Amino acid sequence: METQPPRLAPRLSGVLETSLYVADLDRARAFYQRIFGLEVFFQDGRMCALGVAPGQVLLLFRHGTTEAPAPVPGGFIPPHGASGAAHLCFAIPRGELGAWESHLARHGLDVESRVTWQRGCTSLYFRDPDGHSLEVATPGLWPNF
Repeated sequence: METQPPRLAPRLSGVLETSLYVADLDRARAFYQRIFGLEVFFQDGRMCALGVAPGQVLLLFRHGTTEAPAPVPGGFIPPHGASGAAHLCFAIPRGELGAWESHLARHGLDVESRVTWQRGCTSLYFRDPDGHSLEVATPGLWPNF
C-alpha cells in the first residue's frame, strides 16, 4: 500500500475576528474606542463588533449571552464563551512605542510589564476594565511580524 504525502491545508488570509467576554458591554466599548480608536461596526445588547484594521474585527460579548445558539439570517452561530482573563496583542509600528506609553499614561493605565524581546522588539502589557491582559508590540515579536 502506497502512502500519500500529507495534504497542505487550504490557504488562510488572516484572523478576521477575535473575541473578549465582558461584564459591561458599554463600558468595554467605550474603553476600546477611547484607548484604541476603534470604530463600532455593530452593537446590540449581546455584543459589539469593532473595526481594528483592514480585515480585522474585535468582538466584545457580554458574559452569558453566547451560551445558546444565536439565530441569524441564513443560519445560527453556535454557542461559545470563555471565563477569566484573556490576552490580546495589537501590532504597532516601531516608531509608535513612545507615543503609546504616553497615551496609556494620559488615560491612567498602568503598564504592568515592558518586555524587550530577543528579536529587538518591545511589548507593553496593561489591563482593560475586565482584567484582560492587553499588549501592544512593535515589529519583530514573531517571524511573520
